[in-house]
Amino acid sequence: MAAKDRSIYEIFTIRSNDGSKTIDLRGGIVSFSYFENVFSPMITAQVLITSTGNVITDEDGDLTSIYNGLPLRGGEKVSFKIPSNSENNVDMEFTEENGNELYVASITNVLIEAEKEIFTLNLVSREAITNETQRVGKKFPSSEPISDSVKEIVKEYLLSDKVVDTDETQNPYGFIGNLKKPFTIITWLAAKSVPGNVSGKSATAGYFFFETKEGYHFRSIDSLIDQPPYEIEYTYAPKIVDSQAADNDFKILTYSTTYNQNLIQNLERGAYCSYRMYYNPYSSTFTTPQQGLFKVSDYAKDMQNLGKDFEIFLPPVDKKNESLGDVPSRYMTGVLDFGILEKKEARSNKKNADPMDYHSQSMMRYNTIFTQQLEATIPLNTNLCSGSLIKIKFAKVTTDKNKIIDDEQSGLYMIKELVHYYESRGSFTKLKLIRDTMGKKDKWLKIIY
Repeated sequence: MAAKDRSIYEIFTIRSNDGSKTIDLRGGIVSFSYFENVFSPMITAQVLITSTGNVITDEDGDLTSIYNGLPLRGGEKVSFKIPSNSENNVDMEFTEENGNELYVASITNVLIEAEKEIFTLNLVSREAITNETQRVGKKFPSSEPISDSVKEIVKEYLLSDKVVDTDETQNPYGFIGNLKKPFTIITWLAAKSVPGNVSGKSATAGYFFFETKEGYHFRSIDSLIDQPPYEIEYTYAPKIVDSQAADNDFKILTYSTTYNQNLIQNLERGAYCSYRMYYNPYSSTFTTPQQGLFKVSDYAKDMQNLGKDFEIFLPPVDKKNESLGDVPSRYMTGVLDFGILEKKEARSNKKNADPMDYHSQSMMRYNTIFTQQLEATIPLNTNLCSGSLIKIKFAKVTTDKNKIIDDEQSGLYMIKELVHYYESRGSFTKLKLIRDTMGKKDKWLKIIY
């Protein structure tokens, strides 16, 4: 079988909130979509259901529909298993036995007619529901690395036994939860985190907290960029080969460049140069002009990149030929955040762990990672996860009979978001890809075909 062939649902059930009814949904599934996103702390999914009714026995002994007979109210438990449709894919299994089943967050697009009903179930992981009922109120000591605090919050407040894949942080940070939700706290900590161990170049601040089918991830942008890519390269070329060919599983079916730089937006965000005016509560002083100026160019040579080394070629800001990279386009004010409980001697001595630096570095990282954005549709690949890297080859526009690789468009991309999409016509994975610099990091063969 080919990866884009229709998949078979081995298990797809829904259980009522009181546990008394379990319904097999397989016969009524029109389509199913599974979502992961590096900016989302939860897995989500959507399943479109149609039913002709007469499925469930109600309290009076009469047969009725799923919507009325279960009844659907939100919070129902959904389990599913979709076996691999090709030798290259792995099973998709979210079941009660595995402890990773999904829950109904809402029911939308309800259409009830005389002889059938249609509705969409919007699903989330269990921790998304728990997050709405929990508040973090404890004190976290200034001696504890942020990465350890994140693990503790996931276990004690989200009540989760899922694996938490973390990159150790070099900076300790003491704080009080102030009765905020767990996801809110962890996302807040992500922007303050500096990785402790990154190979090659200096570590810069900026983390993502997200969930995939493998569990939770609290990962630095640096380490995500530094990880090995998916083992097989994807190719986009105008030639379409036989749909049953083995290598066709790794052809890009469609793609579009949705974003490629935005000078004005980057200037608004202070992506190239910013000025920080902070008040230091320990010394009762304000930052000096020299301390407050932050230039991306000062950190460019030390950054982990997906493409070529970070280079900034910007037009002059005026007739004096001052570069946009040297003139602040954003002014930020605030109080230096040392941590509510943190004493001066407890702070990390490493430069990048200083609040003056990690505020600006994380903002820079979150901005530059979106330098280029693509959307691509490929045959189903359940091995991929959000946060993974893939290699893509694009053919250069040319009249040459040999299709030459486009050196600027091709290269490494990070998967920001993916959707595994199952429907009657086939199975596909839709990717939203991002990267911080253009071009290829290494040398590939020049000819695609």
